[in-house]
Amino acid sequence: MRALFYWLLKVVLVGPLLRLLFKPQVEGLEHVPAEGAAILASNHLSFSDSFFLPLVVDRRITFLAKSDYFTGRGVKGWLTAAFFRGVGQVPIDRSGGRASDAALHTGLRILREDKLLGIYPEGTRSPDGRLYRGRTGVARMALEAGVPVIPVAMIDTDKVQQPGKAIPTIRPVGVRIGAPLDFSRYEGMADDRYVLRSITDEIMYALMELSGREYVDVYATTQKKRLLAAARARAEAVLPHRAAPVPPVIALPESAVDRSTEQAPPAEPDTLRRAS
Repeated sequence: MRALFYWLLKVVLVGPLLRLLFKPQVEGLEHVPAEGAAILASNHLSFSDSFFLPLVVDRRITFLAKSDYFTGRGVKGWLTAAFFRGVGQVPIDRSGGRASDAALHTGLRILREDKLLGIYPEGTRSPDGRLYRGRTGVARMALEAGVPVIPVAMIDTDKVQQPGKAIPTIRPVGVRIGAPLDFSRYEGMADDRYVLRSITDEIMYALMELSGREYVDVYATTQKKRLLAAARARAEAVLPHRAAPVPPVIALPESAVDRSTEQAPPAEPDTLRRAS
């Protein structure tokens, strides 16, 4: 049933419309194997990346997607979840800890079924179009499953679907696919964190070369927090400063006034007293 829904969306419904409007151009399609498992590791510029990459690849790609897309309420939430399942998205919890292990096992299951797994090593969309430090989960899955990693650069998708805007901008986009990266030389070293970091950095370097984007050796989530903190600081700086509250004035009854402290009237000059 899901395969039928995927075919309808890609070939009959959504696919032709996306091709007509955005005219996606693809380079390096020959690097995607006709069969067998592989990881397609892509930079992540836009929500629409998960639409354009499957559109240009003949084989079905299964993505690990954040669980928020599948937990919406009401009719809209149900339709959104059904759509993402239909196009091959698998929900994962990205909160870290045990959730990361569950995501890893899900990815390995997909690869052991000889499928193509789509993953964004940055872990989240780039906040400013630059390429950020990769998470090592992609390296662990590549070693444990024994599959190649195919770097993929999404081109100008951030100009099509900008964050916060519901209506996309109609303009051409591109998908650039690089040669597969073979990490079989690290077989049996999936628990070595230095090896995992080295593999991940090699993948991110390939993505940097393919995309032509500036690389930043910081996690994208960290950069997003910094940008949010800076925006809050600017907002607080432009707010008008509130004056300190003035204490209320309490009128005392006249009898309560200490008359001994009242100022005495000025004495008459001596000349006036003598004249009188």
